[in-house]
Amino acid sequence: MKILLISMPSIHAIRWIENLKNTDFELYWFDVTNKGKLKVDFNLTQFIDWKKRKIPYLKGEYKFSKKFPNAYFKTKHLFEITENEAVEKVLRTVNPDIIHCMELHYCTFPILKTLKKFKNIPFIYSCWGSDFYNHLQIRKDVKKIKKVLERVDFLITDCHRDYKYALDFNFKGNFLGVLPGGGGYRIEDLRNNFIPVSNRKLILIKGYENQQARAINVLKAINLIINDLNNYEIIVFAQRQNVADYVKNYPSLNNKIKFIDEIPHSELLKLMGKALIYIGNSKSDGIANTLLEAMIMGAFPIQSNPGNVTMEVISNNENGLLINDEDNISGIKDLIVAALDDSFRLEDAAIKNYRIVSERCDYAFTQKIIQNLYVRVVNQSTYSI
Repeated sequence: MKILLISMPSIHAIRWIENLKNTDFELYWFDVTNKGKLKVDFNLTQFIDWKKRKIPYLKGEYKFSKKFPNAYFKTKHLFEITENEAVEKVLRTVNPDIIHCMELHYCTFPILKTLKKFKNIPFIYSCWGSDFYNHLQIRKDVKKIKKVLERVDFLITDCHRDYKYALDFNFKGNFLGVLPGGGGYRIEDLRNNFIPVSNRKLILIKGYENQQARAINVLKAINLIINDLNNYEIIVFAQRQNVADYVKNYPSLNNKIKFIDEIPHSELLKLMGKALIYIGNSKSDGIANTLLEAMIMGAFPIQSNPGNVTMEVISNNENGLLINDEDNISGIKDLIVAALDDSFRLEDAAIKNYRIVSERCDYAFTQKIIQNLYVRVVNQSTYSI
């Protein structure tokens, strides 16, 4: 079986595809965003570095692309090789039995024209993170989502919430189930970096701040109780420059918080194995991979709950605390205080969360499901390849 996987180069894509190594599948990967190679230690034919100019850059082209993005998208085939042209070449070269796209807005919609052209090939789409939720109120984005789902034969989501949205968007294909976007974890191996919860003094904060993420609100909440946190280390990882700039304006925070920008995934998991509390705050997401990782590693999660998605794995006041208003700084502060004041709950949650994530995301379990779903797709399809 030939499987063509299409995504951006990310750790989540790598971890998903790793589930397919040591199988009889022929694996191909197309870098739809043209950002780079996947670093893997197994046989994977990669199609990268495809974006080429057809003509030299035109004066004013960049400004035109920024000022009129929709018009530029429709005309850029005149200037450069497009995603549709590149993926069509790959499809004719590989002649795959299955196409599998991960993520919608950057990885699937730009090649939708070609996907429709090759409608005889079974098409799997993995819904990641904010693919649906962040776009519910934007008419043109909803239209885009519906157009993609019209072509999707088989759907995978990282949460139950998004399958319900897919049905609302008139999805008529087959649902393959809820699976973590990264394809599972070797949980027992990760626990080698686990230290007892009672010995932990680290507060770990995800540092994203953008249209969806709200790390600065967490830091504002921390600042309200900074004098009560002398016995704790505070680390912000994956922060954006605007987060670092905010902290510089507050000496109390600047002297206390340590930033870690570029960090290998394995090192982040080690940090989570030392963290007493993990905090992630966002206005839009699916089941966040970092949330699952924190749960595996025993860090007590304080996590936002957009569209009630986090409630699928966190029971409020039991195995974590839910941020139900991402902009309520005082409310976030109260959650942090409540967590730190209840050491028994922190230790009990670590036990519960290990069980929850083990049942849902253990690699030995997810690997078999992922390998079998491709066989299932071919068996259920009545296409002539």
